[in-house]
Amino acid sequence: MNPFANVILCTTSLLAAVVVLPSATLASVDPTTVYARAYALLAAEPYVKQGFQVREDYWAGALASGERKVVRQQLFKGNEYWFWLGTEVDRAKVSVHIYDSHGELAEQPDSWAKDHFAAAHIIPKTTGSYFVIVRVEASPAARTHWALAYGFR
Repeated sequence: MNPFANVILCTTSLLAAVVVLPSATLASVDPTTVYARAYALLAAEPYVKQGFQVREDYWAGALASGERKVVRQQLFKGNEYWFWLGTEVDRAKVSVHIYDSHGELAEQPDSWAKDHFAAAHIIPKTTGSYFVIVRVEASPAARTHWALAYGFR
């Protein structure tokens, strides 16, 4: 991505994050987390146009290449969910996958990963706890900041 486009994207994404994040939350979040969340919300944008409602809560952190984070989330039968992962680190490869309580892959085949983003789609067959696995597959940074947002319809 050329430097000018990157600045425009980051500025637009940061403004989107500022609008979405409550001001009290911004006071306790470092800027890299804000950028990572802005990328996650950018990945969500086409799905919002399809009627998905983005939840205010999200998860964030920093992982080294090859590390993963497990997020447990209660999902409900009858809803459809997307989980969107974003990072501000150029050339980082990230992934997100969803497993059911039995450890079986539960996501839909249209889940994807590209550039700063990854997304996983699930239509739960049963209400219960699901495990969302966030992973930094590769990154030029020692620690890669990430944020995971989700939405439903």
